[in-house]
Amino acid sequence: MSTSQERAEQLDLIARLQSSYPELPDAPTPDLLDHKRFVAYMKPVHDVGGEPDAPLKYENKAYEYWEHMTYVMCEVLAWRGIWLSEERRRIGNVDVGRAVYLGIPYYGRWLYAVARILVEKHHIGLGELAERMLEVQNRYPDGLSGNRLEATPRHEGDGSGVTRNTHHRHAVGIGDPQIYAGQAGEPAFAVGDRVLVRELPVLLYTRTPEYVRGAHGRIESVAYESPAPEDETWGREDAKPEWFYVVGFEMAELWEGYTGTPDDILRTEIPQRWLASA
Repeated sequence: MSTSQERAEQLDLIARLQSSYPELPDAPTPDLLDHKRFVAYMKPVHDVGGEPDAPLKYENKAYEYWEHMTYVMCEVLAWRGIWLSEERRRIGNVDVGRAVYLGIPYYGRWLYAVARILVEKHHIGLGELAERMLEVQNRYPDGLSGNRLEATPRHEGDGSGVTRNTHHRHAVGIGDPQIYAGQAGEPAFAVGDRVLVRELPVLLYTRTPEYVRGAHGRIESVAYESPAPEDETWGREDAKPEWFYVVGFEMAELWEGYTGTPDDILRTEIPQRWLASA
């Protein structure tokens, strides 16, 4: 049972963790919101490349046991045809808000995605999940204290009645993206072509980084055929596959004030819809 003081302290913590743009009041009137601010608000939170940040010491920390198990759980959900990798990325890395994205561990977001996908696709009920979480919590009133959770499933099933996504059914025994081979037509670009990354409007999701939009690059590899992330992540079964390319960008042209060597190259993978001939 929480006290009124504990509840007030928790609400205060929540308020302190919320991201905000202090230049404007909350829910500004339309005349205060210009186009640049709108684009900034709509930017998917996982697209952080190039944003200013404080220096951070890189530490190659070993994964904890629960992180390994979270990865395995997500792979099993994909293997069983419950979701696509792009679907997991969107739910786990984008549909969480900036405060959550930057505030919890990487695999914490994956776990959050597991809960959401199982509830949204009607595999479990939200009330059922809450009761089950409390049941597990009560088994360890003093915390884990270094122990691992004991798996005590309520039942086991063969899974034959679970609805699979179409992508999974097509890919069994073949693999991905082999199932899309030959469906995208002739590639629009070849190795060595100069290209311009289009500045398409971004709503809800994309994996084309903001820092390359509007920049010139060169095709370094014609990679494979697949639906673009903007379509695949929503389970569009009628989405037409397109070519993906590895594009190289000169770092000195990409970043203002770059102090590295002139031949430093950044490479990233971009679907055809985002590219135009330069």
